[in-house]
Amino acid sequence: MKNNRKAMVLACFAADSLALGAHWIYDTEQLHKTFGRVQAFLKPLPSSYHPRKNQGEFTHYGDQTLVLLESVAASNGFDLDDFARRWRQLFGDYSGYYDKATKATLENFSGGKESTASGSSSTDLAGTARIAPLVYRYHDQPGPLVQACRAQTQMTHNAPEVIDGAEFFALVTAQVLQGAAPIAAMQETIRGRFAKTPLLQWFEEGMGSTAADSVAIIARLGQSCHVKQAFPAVVHLIAKYETNLREALVECVMAGGDSAARGMIVGMVLGAHLGMESIPPEWLTGLKKYGEITELLAALEGGPPNR
Repeated sequence: MKNNRKAMVLACFAADSLALGAHWIYDTEQLHKTFGRVQAFLKPLPSSYHPRKNQGEFTHYGDQTLVLLESVAASNGFDLDDFARRWRQLFGDYSGYYDKATKATLENFSGGKESTASGSSSTDLAGTARIAPLVYRYHDQPGPLVQACRAQTQMTHNAPEVIDGAEFFALVTAQVLQGAAPIAAMQETIRGRFAKTPLLQWFEEGMGSTAADSVAIIARLGQSCHVKQAFPAVVHLIAKYETNLREALVECVMAGGDSAARGMIVGMVLGAHLGMESIPPEWLTGLKKYGEITELLAALEGGPPNR
């Protein structure tokens, strides 16, 4: 399981880095014409949302996930105040993109709101996409896992469906780490308390689309950041490519739009399922922060008692 836990986190980061060069391009024909089939990390174009980023770096989603991993490693667990402090430091002098959720959260902090009440009203799946470090730490503790995932999401994205999405994919990934197949884990989890939430409809939309071409179906489901569109697209990618992490993440990028948030969750779930061998070696060696990430994971294995 330890191998798969590590793969879960690294595949999440690799997915973000793979999406970086083509992130938020919605015209899939133009995306293909410009980049071809995106199978390797790319440097973003000067006209992109990430012009200061380099090949092998992260979008602002991946950067926040790394801050969460740093916080969890330092505390050997989730400490909302510590995460909030590090998160604010990241954006104190940040050279990357500030999305609306980030700007609103920073304004709320500046206005004196606590980290439990600082979240924006954003419905973007990005708030869900950061949770891999928490699953790594609490994979065998469902209660603390759910509490931590909901709290870290709510800090920046205080929309119920986004917070529920974090809980859903955390529980799914924890089941996968215990040996369940992703489709079975999703089916089991959705039948629980999510059966009377919007997540059920989105799940069924994703599961019902697996026979379709991914680029075409994600264009129909929706390429945007919003959870209503991104959630079923994530389910589609996990279910259609349950045994092929590489193809899932490449197809995610080629589908355009917010491929980073989608890909991070897909990478997390399929990395937990398929292990280190499923991640192309060049995606690992190409990660600028590979050494730092693996050191932080190692520190979590032998860290001090949780405080």
